[in-house]
Amino acid sequence: MLSRRALLAGLGLGGLAAVAAACSPASSTAPSAVASASSPPASPPAPASSGPAASPAPSPSAPPAASSTPGPSPVDRLRARVAGLLVVGFRGERLADAPWVRTAIERDGLGGVILFDRDQLTGQGRNVASPAQVAALTAELRAAAGAAGLLVGVDQEGGVVTRLGPSHGFPALASEAQVGAGTLAAARTWARTLAGTVADAGCNLDFAPVVDLDVNPASPAIGALGRAFSADPAVVAQRAAVEIDALRARGVRSAAKHFPGIGSSTVNTDFGVADVTRTWSAVELEPYRSLNAAGRLDAVMVGHVVNGQIDARYPASLSPATLARLRGDIGFDGPAITDDLQAAAITARYGADEAVLLALEAGNDLLLFANQQVYDPGIVGHVVDVVMGAVAHGRLTGAQIDAKWTRRQALLGLPA
Repeated sequence: MLSRRALLAGLGLGGLAAVAAACSPASSTAPSAVASASSPPASPPAPASSGPAASPAPSPSAPPAASSTPGPSPVDRLRARVAGLLVVGFRGERLADAPWVRTAIERDGLGGVILFDRDQLTGQGRNVASPAQVAALTAELRAAAGAAGLLVGVDQEGGVVTRLGPSHGFPALASEAQVGAGTLAAARTWARTLAGTVADAGCNLDFAPVVDLDVNPASPAIGALGRAFSADPAVVAQRAAVEIDALRARGVRSAAKHFPGIGSSTVNTDFGVADVTRTWSAVELEPYRSLNAAGRLDAVMVGHVVNGQIDARYPASLSPATLARLRGDIGFDGPAITDDLQAAAITARYGADEAVLLALEAGNDLLLFANQQVYDPGIVGHVVDVVMGAVAHGRLTGAQIDAKWTRRQALLGLPA
C-alpha cells in the first residue's frame, strides 16, 4: 500500500509534481466543489436589499481578505476523484451498521454503493428487509453524499436475480426469458413495475438489463437461469429498450451487461472466468450496437469472460482490446463498469491490486467491489492508495482519472 507519506516523498523525484500538474486548474475537467466530498458547500449569493446603501467598498490599496477555507490540495482532489470511481458493497440495513461506508462517502468521496439482499459469505440478510427500510437506507446514503452525488445501484433483473423481491415485500418480477417470450405490451407492464420498484427504493442505477443472447440454454451464467430475453438480437434489443425507457422515466440509469457477451459460456463468471473463444459470435454485439444507435445506453458492464476472438491474453474486464471494441465498433462513449473485481478467478490469477490497475488501463471507468466473495471494510482507502501509487509512478495519469470522473459525473447528471 502506498501511504500518503510515501506519496508526498515522491516530490523529490517529481512523481507528485506530475500528480499536481495533472490536477491543476489548467488541465482539470472537474471543479473542486464536486471533486472532493470534504469540500465545503459554496456560500449562497447575498440577498438583494431594498434598505440603505451598503458601506463603501474598501480602498483599492487595502489588502485582499485571506480565504478562511482553502480548497483541497491537488493530491486530495485526485484522491477524491479516484474514490469517486469505486462502487462497493457493504453489510447493514442502516448506514449506522457500516460506519466505514459513511466515512468513505463523506471523507473520501466514494462514488457508489451496490445493495444486496443476501450476504454470500454468511448466508444472512444484508441490505434489504422491507421497502420502507431500503428507502430509509438509501436516503441516508444520499444525504451523506450531499451535492457530490452517489450511485446507489442494485441488480434488479427480474426472475432469480431480483434483489428487491417478494420475500421482502417488493413486487414479484418475471424473468427476462419469460418477458422475451411474451407480448410487447406485457413487457412494458413488467418494465414499469421493475422501474417503479427500483426508483421507490431510492436506487438510481440498475445493473440491468442483461443483453446477452440465449445462445446456450444450458449456460450456468445466463440460459439456465432465464436471464436472457432471447437468442434473437432484435428481440433482446427491443425488450431491453422497453426496460431502459421505463427506468429513465423514473430517473434511474441502467448498465447493460455483460459485454461483449457471455450467453455461450459454460461457467458462472461470478466464480470462474469463462472462455467463449470457440462459441462466441459477433452477432452478440448487436444489442449493444442497436441500443447505442438509439441513444439508450447509459452504462455498460464488462464481463469476466475470455474471448480469444478479441483478446487472447486478458479477460474482457481487463482487456484494452475489448474496451476498444466497445468504444470503436459500438461507438459507446459513456461509462464502462467492471463486473465484480473481487471475483475469485480474477484475483487468483492477477492479484487484487494488479486487477484494479489493469481494469483502469483497459479503459473501464467505474470499478465494482461487491464485498461478497471477501469482505473488506478497508477496500476504498486501499484501492485509492493503489491507484495513487500508479499515478505517482507514471503507470496511470491524472488525465485518465479526469476522463473517467467526467463519465461518472455524466451518469449522475452532474457537471463535470
